[in-house]
Amino acid sequence: MRHSRTGIVIGLILLAAASRLLPHPPNFTPILAMGLFSGAMLADRRLALAVPLGAMLASDLVLGLHATVVFVYAGVAASALIGFLLQERAGGIRIVLAALAASAAFFLISNFGVWLLSGLYPRDPAGLLSCYAMAVPFFHYTLLGTLLCTALLFGSARLLRLPAPRDRLLTAE
Repeated sequence: MRHSRTGIVIGLILLAAASRLLPHPPNFTPILAMGLFSGAMLADRRLALAVPLGAMLASDLVLGLHATVVFVYAGVAASALIGFLLQERAGGIRIVLAALAASAAFFLISNFGVWLLSGLYPRDPAGLLSCYAMAVPFFHYTLLGTLLCTALLFGSARLLRLPAPRDRLLTAE
């Protein structure tokens, strides 16, 4: 029985999203890896954005929504956009660099949302810098979670011999 490559990619992303429901250290999640993988592996860019965002929404409906959810989702969308850059050439170093870039973008976007909406920091440049400084101790969890989950998703694709979209095998089937 031939399985849809797109279906396998989406299934891996949904599996990663479901893992958010398991106990984990703060910010040690697969969400950025889901975006990177989706952006890199799905030829339809709308689908590549919709799948990780939809998976996030589904898991957030269980975990609970929060005031900064729009900024978190913007960070996930940014990781998918970074993933688009991997469609042409997705070697190991490029994937690691993309994971680092996605983590940095998410850090900046999500913590900007905390600064803007939480009321915990003055709404001035010093308050924004203070917000970023307070978030630094959690950043290593984001980096480690993103790097590990990115390795798991892209490694699974490699083991399953799933080609990148440039090979035209993840387009309409």
